[in-house]
Amino acid sequence: MAIPTIAAVRKAVIAAPGKAFDLPACDTTGRDVFPDKAEAETSLKKDAAVINEMKDMLYAEGRRALLVILQGMDTSGKSGTIKAVFSETTPLGMEVKAFKAPSSEELARDYLWRVHNAVPRRGHVGIFDRSHYEDVLVVRVRGFAPLEEVEQRYDQINAFEKHLSENGTTVLKFMLNVGFEEQGIRLKERVTEAHKLWKFNPLDLEDRERWSDYMNAYELAIRRCSTRAAPWYVIPSDSRTRRSALIARIVRGALEGMDLKWKDPGFKPGSYDFS
Repeated sequence: MAIPTIAAVRKAVIAAPGKAFDLPACDTTGRDVFPDKAEAETSLKKDAAVINEMKDMLYAEGRRALLVILQGMDTSGKSGTIKAVFSETTPLGMEVKAFKAPSSEELARDYLWRVHNAVPRRGHVGIFDRSHYEDVLVVRVRGFAPLEEVEQRYDQINAFEKHLSENGTTVLKFMLNVGFEEQGIRLKERVTEAHKLWKFNPLDLEDRERWSDYMNAYELAIRRCSTRAAPWYVIPSDSRTRRSALIARIVRGALEGMDLKWKDPGFKPGSYDFS
């Protein structure tokens, strides 16, 4: 079977702006798009190499930026996605930000302050491991802010992302949709495999007990914040390989859609004599 086109992948996983969205109905396996796991691996390797070349073109151009937002429940594979999709990418022009609980300094400002401060510079690819969506997900589920404040944030987020888009930053948002059973398997690995023990946090189990609340919060955020400027892509994540292959296809497509050109150096090749 042929590797699915970028257009086909987008169509399969996009939460279409303005359309009805049902998160429980979304696939978590990825087999519909990549029936053959080996084919997904091949696609991922090819796209990773192209992403690296186009990242260099973006950096050389220095006029636009790409922001990749990764959201998902614990064990959905945010860090694994970064490692796989950008496996061929050199550090130059790359920015990765992992958002943790806000500091006292951050809490003294509006919730988007720390996020806007981490948006990638022109010419760079920025990756958010979690993001401003925590302020309508965990904050909503755990009641860290009054509900009326959380309700206001969806429109604020849409305005923020529209502002980024209109100022040269392409925004890609991925919800890594791991199934409940698969998450249980991965959490067990974290307490039984020595090289994964460092990843385990007892709070992960508390969030697992609130699974339905989190799924409702994700569905609401995706439905209300999937826009033309920044649509949501819901990525089946039970298979690590398929998950990364799907995201790599879309990242490559976004870079190709920029119609990047190598920057004119201002002189003709061969115009200097180095003899």
